[in-house]
Amino acid sequence: MHIRRILIPAIALFMLHSLAVAAPPLRALIVDGQNNHAWKETTPVLKRLLEQSGRFTVEVATAPAKGQDMSGFQPDFSKYAVVVSNYNGEPWSAQTQAAFEQYVKNGGGFVSYHAADNSFPQWKEYSLMTAVGGWENRTTEKFGPRVRYKDGKVVLDSSPARCGNHGARLPFQVVMRDAKNPIAKGLPPEWTHAADELYDSLCGPAESLTVLGTAHSEPSNHGTGEEEPMLMTIRYGKGRVFHTTLGHDVAAMQCVGFITTLQRGAEWAATGKVTVKVPKDFPTATSASVRK
Repeated sequence: MHIRRILIPAIALFMLHSLAVAAPPLRALIVDGQNNHAWKETTPVLKRLLEQSGRFTVEVATAPAKGQDMSGFQPDFSKYAVVVSNYNGEPWSAQTQAAFEQYVKNGGGFVSYHAADNSFPQWKEYSLMTAVGGWENRTTEKFGPRVRYKDGKVVLDSSPARCGNHGARLPFQVVMRDAKNPIAKGLPPEWTHAADELYDSLCGPAESLTVLGTAHSEPSNHGTGEEEPMLMTIRYGKGRVFHTTLGHDVAAMQCVGFITTLQRGAEWAATGKVTVKVPKDFPTATSASVRK
């Protein structure tokens, strides 16, 4: 009897551990269909990278092409733990916009990937979700200040300017600014990102914003000379948003820094926690790391 009483709890603990390990992956949705970037090339890469993390099963919702009827595009966002936007195009219907607002506000996860922060300039709630955006006739006067990082803190620049710029695609160093954030925890303080567009002069409401990583926008490459935000988190209602400006094309998406921050950012947006490990081939301060 004494042995039996010891074995039963041990077996129960083993079964509970097995159930935890076998927990189903999180459901993710990628939204695409219009973009000034090559979304037909990048969406399959996003899907593969998220699934390779072991944390997600991924579906894709493709909006109608430019000029077509958008009224039937009504994804059921509530079915997913996180929605990843690879969309920059015409407005969704009012019904779909309202559904997405409620999804994020009520605790849904959202990842704004690269040019998704260019999209929907007239949709106020979307601007609150992404915190900052660029192009599409955005100006600081109408959309809010530009966000920079100076002297160890976020600085908002409201001086009149157009919002959104980048130089030629070159490698650049990303500096992590919040090592305690679950997405950033364990990453090196500085790492070299493969050749990519370095977005600068993004502007917006910048509310509930945390800057995780920045990069120096070099004047010699038509930049601002400022430390510009590359990786951000935003709180919108109960929802969590991960905003990455990185990943212009398939080549840039092969950077292990992009891969790792995308996977960890998506998991954080979905759950508030990060279990995706920092890989051994993560970039160093002086050397990029690429997976072909």
